[in-house]
Amino acid sequence: MKFTTPIFAATALTIGAALALTSPLAASAHIAVDAPTTAAGAYTVLTFALPHGCDASSTTSVSIGIPENIASVTPTVNAGWGVSETAVDLATPIDDGEGNTITTRTGAVLYTADTPFPDGLRTTFALSLQLPADAEGETLEFPVLQTCEAGETNWNEPTVAGGNEPAHPAPAITVTAATEDEHGHAEAEATDTHDEDAATTATASSDDVLARVLGAGGLVVGAVGIVLAVTARRKQSV
Repeated sequence: MKFTTPIFAATALTIGAALALTSPLAASAHIAVDAPTTAAGAYTVLTFALPHGCDASSTTSVSIGIPENIASVTPTVNAGWGVSETAVDLATPIDDGEGNTITTRTGAVLYTADTPFPDGLRTTFALSLQLPADAEGETLEFPVLQTCEAGETNWNEPTVAGGNEPAHPAPAITVTAATEDEHGHAEAEATDTHDEDAATTATASSDDVLARVLGAGGLVVGAVGIVLAVTARRKQSV
């Protein structure tokens, strides 16, 4: 059995399209967390990405758990979502550095959708906080409970180094070494991240321009091919 070139090309095109579509979906299957800096003692903003609902069911709320060694967070307001914090008692009261004694901490931040957030759409939630000064090398997990119209997904499973990724991993960051000037380092790192993002955007833009040029070239070649084919048929008929 011999495969013709058109059939082979069509098969390859189909497989390539399937891979192009499924790879991004697989990469964004879990709730991820990102931060401009992870230096111990630094102030940072954690951004949690919600990529989908619960088995195609729309999301109604998202509860983000806060590690015990983080005393407080400042949630970012999201349009279309209400936000509230759950306070829990500290086993040992702490001094906030300004002469005040803190007896409670933020145990969780709850975002509640004004209307169910549809499956298939993506949104993010951002929390501003200070990383523990003594947590260098420590992995901080932020378990997320995603509640939907039908069912819920608990993203709370720890990821063990060297082991397989769990089905529902808890979003986590690893705290890196502190610096002499924590705030200055955080700003510099955030700037570097911004520059990298800008470079990535520029590259993506260049790639997009190249894709458009190649696409236009393909259309031109296709059009020329059609003209030649029509011309050849006319010559044969004459």
